[in-house]
Amino acid sequence: MKRKIITTGDGSKTIQIEDWDEQYHSKHGAVQEAYHVFIDHGLRLFQNRKIHLLEIGFGTGLNALITLHEAATQNLQIDYVGVEAFPVSMEEVNQLDYCKQLEFEGLQQAFQQMHSGPWEKPIAITPDFSLLKQKKDFKQINQQNLFNLIYFDAFGARVQPDLWTEEIFSKMHQALTIGGVLVTYAAKGSVRRAMQAVGLTVERLPGPPGKREMLRAVKTQ
Repeated sequence: MKRKIITTGDGSKTIQIEDWDEQYHSKHGAVQEAYHVFIDHGLRLFQNRKIHLLEIGFGTGLNALITLHEAATQNLQIDYVGVEAFPVSMEEVNQLDYCKQLEFEGLQQAFQQMHSGPWEKPIAITPDFSLLKQKKDFKQINQQNLFNLIYFDAFGARVQPDLWTEEIFSKMHQALTIGGVLVTYAAKGSVRRAMQAVGLTVERLPGPPGKREMLRAVKTQ
């Protein structure tokens, strides 16, 4: 499928899949979306501890990069697992230029290591942040009671409805610890109902720029 780099509403870049008219991040603002959905309503629930974090759709690595930066301010040790079936190229990573956009120049080497490092093997990005990239389909996820936080950042249900089903969210429920949290930019009623059907407690929250709502789910039992 044809891909191109586009500039989003906040000046940051993302990858667009032209055949789908779908982007890796919101066209209204890639960085704004990442902070609003995954940091403000996810990561900031955790302070002063070690957490296991799963990202569904590692993609450009933007969420991982911002999480690495934020972890220091929240005194977090993070074991980060990023699942991605179709990794982006280093050429695309370099064109996105996220470290410059975010003024994270001191993390440029770490960000390069996130992408250039091996798959299926933990990478010590810093003493407090390890990354395990797994190249596989989301349906192959089978961890149990491990993750405190899930960033659910798959392509939208309009283009990949099979990623937003009870089957997938059952795997997410299984992978979360009791009290574990899943956050996503999505807000469709069918997505919320699929989450609830597998036992997640779901709340609607104000969405990032360009979206009225988003969802946050908690495993309560």
